[in-house]
Amino acid sequence: MKQVSWPGVKQTRHDTGTVVGISILFSIFFAVVDWVVQYGLKFLS
Repeated sequence: MKQVSWPGVKQTRHDTGTVVGISILFSIFFAVVDWVVQYGLKFLS
C-alpha cells in the first residue's frame, strides 16, 4: 500500500476558498432566480 500524502496548508486554503466561493455564487444565483420567479408570479396574478 502507498503512504497517504495529505494536502498542505496552501492546497487546503485554496480548496476551501474554491468551495466557499462557489457556494456564494450558487446562493446568489438561486436568490436571483427565486426573485425572478416571485416577480413573474406576482405579475401574472
